[in-house]
Amino acid sequence: MVKHESFKTCDQSGFCKRNRAHADRVNALGSAWNSPYQLDPKSILFSKGQLQGTILKTLSGGGEAVRLPVTISFQQSGTARVTVDEEKRRKGEVELLNSSKARKERYNEAEAWAIVGGLDGSKTAALSPEKEEGVTKVLYGPSNSFEAVVRHSPFGVEFKRDGETHVRLNERSLLNVEHWRPKIEREAKEPREGQEISAEAAEDESTWWAESFGGNTDTKPKGPESVGLDISFPGYEHVFGIPEHAGPLSLKETRGAKGGYSEPYRLFNSDVFEYEMDSPMTLYGAIPFMQAHRKDSTVGVFWLNAAETWIDILKTKVSSNPLGLGIGGRIDTQTHWISEGGLLDVFVFLGPTPKKVIQDYTALTGYSQLPQQFAIAYHQCRWNYVTDEDVKDVDRKFDKYDIPYDVIWLDIEYTDGKKYFTWDSHNFPDPIGMQKQLDQRERKLVIIIDPHIKNEAGYHIVDELKSMGFAAKNKDGDHYEGWCWPGSSYWVDSFNPAAREWWKKIFKYENFKGTASNTFLWNDMNEPSVFNGPDISFPRDNIQYGGWEHRDLHNINGMTFVNATYEALLERKKGEIRRPFVLTRSYYAGSQRLGAVWTGDNQANWEHLATSIPMCLVNGIAGFPFCGADVGGFFGNPSKELLTRWYQAGAFYPFFRAHAHIDTRRREPYLAGQPYQQIITQALRLRYQLLPAWYTAFHEASIDGSPIIRPNYYMHPSDEKGFAIDDQLYLGSTGLLAKPVVTEGAESVDIHISDDEPYYDYWDYTIHIGKGTKTLAAPLDTIPLLMQGGHIIPRRDRPRRSSGLMRWDPFTLVVVLDTVGNAEGTLYLDDGETFDYQSGAFIHRKFSYDRESASLVSSDLATKGSKTAAYLKKMGKVRVGKVIVVGAPSQWAGKKEVKVLEDGGKPGTAELTYHAAHDGKAAWAVVRDPKVAIGVGWRIEFA
Repeated sequence: MVKHESFKTCDQSGFCKRNRAHADRVNALGSAWNSPYQLDPKSILFSKGQLQGTILKTLSGGGEAVRLPVTISFQQSGTARVTVDEEKRRKGEVELLNSSKARKERYNEAEAWAIVGGLDGSKTAALSPEKEEGVTKVLYGPSNSFEAVVRHSPFGVEFKRDGETHVRLNERSLLNVEHWRPKIEREAKEPREGQEISAEAAEDESTWWAESFGGNTDTKPKGPESVGLDISFPGYEHVFGIPEHAGPLSLKETRGAKGGYSEPYRLFNSDVFEYEMDSPMTLYGAIPFMQAHRKDSTVGVFWLNAAETWIDILKTKVSSNPLGLGIGGRIDTQTHWISEGGLLDVFVFLGPTPKKVIQDYTALTGYSQLPQQFAIAYHQCRWNYVTDEDVKDVDRKFDKYDIPYDVIWLDIEYTDGKKYFTWDSHNFPDPIGMQKQLDQRERKLVIIIDPHIKNEAGYHIVDELKSMGFAAKNKDGDHYEGWCWPGSSYWVDSFNPAAREWWKKIFKYENFKGTASNTFLWNDMNEPSVFNGPDISFPRDNIQYGGWEHRDLHNINGMTFVNATYEALLERKKGEIRRPFVLTRSYYAGSQRLGAVWTGDNQANWEHLATSIPMCLVNGIAGFPFCGADVGGFFGNPSKELLTRWYQAGAFYPFFRAHAHIDTRRREPYLAGQPYQQIITQALRLRYQLLPAWYTAFHEASIDGSPIIRPNYYMHPSDEKGFAIDDQLYLGSTGLLAKPVVTEGAESVDIHISDDEPYYDYWDYTIHIGKGTKTLAAPLDTIPLLMQGGHIIPRRDRPRRSSGLMRWDPFTLVVVLDTVGNAEGTLYLDDGETFDYQSGAFIHRKFSYDRESASLVSSDLATKGSKTAAYLKKMGKVRVGKVIVVGAPSQWAGKKEVKVLEDGGKPGTAELTYHAAHDGKAAWAVVRDPKVAIGVGWRIEFA
C-alpha cells in the first residue's frame, strides 16, 4: 500500500492551503469581495500581435501597489498566451533570507525546455473596432474569428470563438500572485473567546518563510511566491488531461462532491510506491495541459509552470430557466490552478476539435519521437535477469517456443555494486558475447542507468562528477548527498550544459565498455527519487545549475536527464547515427520528443490492469502517446488468467513491455503452460501482424501530435454518450476498435459504437451495425477487436521471431468497406532505424477503394528527397502479398480474377476467391499475390 505519510496533501503544502483558503474567502464574501488586481489602462500597448501592460496589485495594508507586468501574445496558429511576472523580483530589487545563493527572479526558463515552436506572432491580430469602457478587445485566429476580451478591473480575460465564450481567466477572482515582501517578525495573537474570525482575516504566514514535512525543513529564502488562477469552461462538463494520475479519463471534481475527490489533482513528480487507484495523488510525471470538451467543441489550456502544482475542479449546473426549475441549462467546469512559484504563464487553445487542440499544443511542445521499429514491438523485462547466460537462455527459449520478441532488459543488478557504467564481472563476464547472440535475430538490449551516482571512493564516475562540479547542490552550495539504490549517492545536475557534454563522453563505446550498437537505455528514478528526501525527492531549497532553487523546476528535472541520455546515444560513435531509444519514468510537457514512458510500479491485480488503459489514453491526448504499463503488474504474482488478459491488453499499448519485481516468480510467456502460453503467443503475434499499422500511427504522431491510441470522444466528438468512455480505444487512423478484457472471469464485453458505419469482428467478420452498446463474446482466447467500415488496414502476416526479420516480408491490405462501399487507409514505411527518412528515404502510400469504379488504387503521399530513389530501389522487391476485402459485394460471387495495373508495368491478373455472407458474418474476398510493389503506384480493378 502507498505510504500516504510520505507525500503531502494540500493541507500540508503551505501554498496550496493558502490558495484554497483564498478561494474559500472569495466565495464566502461573494459580491462583497474586491479583487486587488487591476490592469492599468494607461500601460496598455498593442503591437505586432502582442498586448502589453501592467497589472497593479493593491495591498490591503496600504502602500505602493505591486507592479505585475502582463503580456498577452497571439500566435499565428490561433493560440493565445497570457504571461504575468513580478517587476521587483525580475529586476532583482528584493532581498533573500539566510544569505541564500538562489536566483531572485521568478523561474523563467520552463519555456527553454518545454517549447520548441509555434510561437510565431500573428500578423493579422488587431484591436477590435468595438469600444467598451474598461475593456480591451483583440481579434485574432483564423479570419480573426477569435476574440480576447481583456477586462481591466478586476483583471480577467475572456476567450471567444465565433462570438461565443469558451474560456474565462479569473472569472471567479481567484487570481493570486504572492508578491515579495520583507520578513517581519510578528507576535502571534490568539482570538479572544467568542470572537469571530472575519472573512477578511490576515493571511496565514506560518509557511511563508519555512515549512517542515517528514522531518525535513524547507527554508524559503524568497518568501511566499505562489501563483494561482481560476480558469473556467462555460458549457463544458468534461475535462481531460493533466497526467499523471491513476484515475478516469474524464476528470473528477475535487471539492468533496459526490463521487469526486476532496484533494486537488497534484502535479509533483514523485516515486510513489504501490500507488493507489482512482486518486488525484501525484505520480511520476506532470503535463499541465487540460482539454474541455462538449458536443462538437474542444478547447484547452497549457499551464507552463515547472513547480509543484495543484488543480481543483468544480462543476456547476447553470439553469436556463428564469424560474430556476432546473429545466435545461448547462454544466460549467471551473478549475483553480495553483503553483508554488514561477511565472503565471497560460496558453489558451480554442480548437474547435480535439485534433486541432492537440495539434496546436504539440506544435508548441514538440511531436512524439519517431522511434526505431524495434521499440514498438514486444519488450521482455524483469528485475533482474541475473547473468549473461540467463539472458541468452531466455533468448533461446523464446525461439524454442516460437514466441516473438525484440528487446530484453537489464535492471540495476547487472552493475558492479550498483555503480552505473560498470558490469558485474562475475555474473556478466561477457556482455558483448551476450549482445552478439541477441543480434543474430536483430534483437536489442536495454540497460538501466539512473541519475543517482554511488558515493564510493575510487569509483571514477562519482570522482569526475564531484571534481568537475556537475553534481546537484544543496542550499549552501555544497554537493547534495542523499540515499537511493546504491546507498549514499550524488545526483547529476542535467540542467548544466557542461554536465550534459560530460554525460555524452561517458556513453561512448570506448568509455562504456560492454555496450554495443544494439544497447539502448532506461532512465528510472529521475523525478528525482531520494529515499530520505521530503516527498521522496530533493529538498526544494537545493540549488540547481543557474542558481535556481529546485522548487522552481522540479517537474522538468526528469526530462533534462532523459535529454542528456538521448543526446549521448546520438554520439556514441562517430558516423553511427541511429534514432535513440530511451524509456523514462519522470516526464513533463515536451518529453515526448525524447522517447517512451511507462506508468511506473503498478500491481498485479485487475484494478491496475483496468486503470492502465485510461492512463495511457490520457497521456496520448496530452501529447506523450508512447506510453505503456508493466504487463502482468510489477508487484505481486498475477494469476494465469490475469497475465493472459494483460498480454491481450498490452498488445494495444503503444509501448509494450512485460516487467516484474525481483521478488516475483518468473513469468516469461513460455512458462505460462497451456492454454495460456498459446493465447499469449497469439496476442504477441497480433501485435507483430499489425506493426505496419502501429508504425504508421507513430509516424502520424511524429508529424502532427495525434494520439496513437485514441479515446472515443476524440474519434466521435458529437457522441455525448461516449465522452467519458475510457475502457476502449481506437488504433491511430486505422478504424481498429479494441476493448480489452479487464475483469476476472469475463466471457463477454459490452462495447460502445458511436456511428452508423458497419463494424466487423476482426477474427470472423461478424457484422455489428447501429449506434449503441454491442455485446461481444470474449472467452479467454479472444481479444474483442472490431474494424470500422471505411478503412484499409496494412498488416504483415508472416510470423517472425523479431520485427527486424520482417523487413522484406510482403504486406496484406485489409479493405473494410463502409456503408457506401468505399474505404481508404495509409501506410508509412522507412528503414526503422536511422534518420534517413528526413532525407526522403521512406514510403508513404494512400490506398483508396472506390465503389463506383470498383477499384483499389495506391497513390503516393511522399515528398522526395536526396535519399528517396535509393530507398525505393532497395525496397523494390517488397510487395503486396494479399488483399482482403471485408463486406465484399455479392456481385463478386462468380468472379475468379481481377485486373492489375502497376505504374510502368504491363497489365496482369490475379486470383480472386469470394466467400459469401452467412450467419451474421460479412461476405469477404481475397486477392492473392497481385504482384505489385508496396512502394509504387498501382490499380486493382474488381469490375
